[in-house]
Amino acid sequence: MNYIIFDLEWNNAYSYAKKGFMNEIIEIGAVKLNERLEIVDTFKQLILPKITKKLSGRCKSLTNITNEELKQNGIPFADAIKDFSRWSRGDGNVFMSWSNSDLYVLTNNYQTFLGNLNINFITKYCDAQKYCMSFIERENNNQISLADCGEAFGIKIDTDKLHRALTDCYLTAECLKKVFDKDKLQNYIHDCDSSFFERLIYKPYLITKPVTDLFDVYKQELLCPVCKSKMVRLKDFECVNKSFRCPTKCKKCGITYWTTVRAKKTYDTVDVHQRSIEMNRKKAKKIKKD
Repeated sequence: MNYIIFDLEWNNAYSYAKKGFMNEIIEIGAVKLNERLEIVDTFKQLILPKITKKLSGRCKSLTNITNEELKQNGIPFADAIKDFSRWSRGDGNVFMSWSNSDLYVLTNNYQTFLGNLNINFITKYCDAQKYCMSFIERENNNQISLADCGEAFGIKIDTDKLHRALTDCYLTAECLKKVFDKDKLQNYIHDCDSSFFERLIYKPYLITKPVTDLFDVYKQELLCPVCKSKMVRLKDFECVNKSFRCPTKCKKCGITYWTTVRAKKTYDTVDVHQRSIEMNRKKAKKIKKD
């Protein structure tokens, strides 16, 4: 078993097919570590962009990759993935990256350029950022950058060389070595079946129709926030800011509320949240008259 630490560099470009911006991979870098965390091999490959021929100014400034460099040394995404999968394939290999954003971009590019999510060479994945952050005392849960983590672990960093795929892999490997605990690491490793990648790129959305195959707002129990008794609707629901709102009344408490129901479709289910705010007396009387 090996640990495959990979890093991607990408260019944010507008896709007319998708009618929006997407991150197109322009470089893959990776290091292969054995079980003693020794680097036994490396991988580096530039990729010819397909969506746009020119890199954004921000991308060029951040990575120091030039359009000329991509033309000379870049290969199509499909070819780069074939080479990377052959290089990294192995029984029980654990793939790692600094945050799952790289895995998300890889999955998104796979779907866009190859038309599928058959990333079958990645069978186990670990978010190195989450793992390393578990060893750092912080006042909040904000994510930290790779450079900040390296500094926290006392690693000497040449910041001028960061934001190139292979260089970032070396630094991630050094961070991992500082806090490596094989047993603890197991808790951060996920099995990657097809649903893992589908879930990764799934975009939750708010349901704005009162009745669908997935959700029916009229079947929701509207409960009083004070006594938890079932309330009655005084008017029909209206859709406001992608939520369903209606005036309600608790007959037990005698209080009139504005009750809001919000339904979000996630990969696995529909999450429903309900909130009730007491209505002012003037408005409550007006609704009662109506």
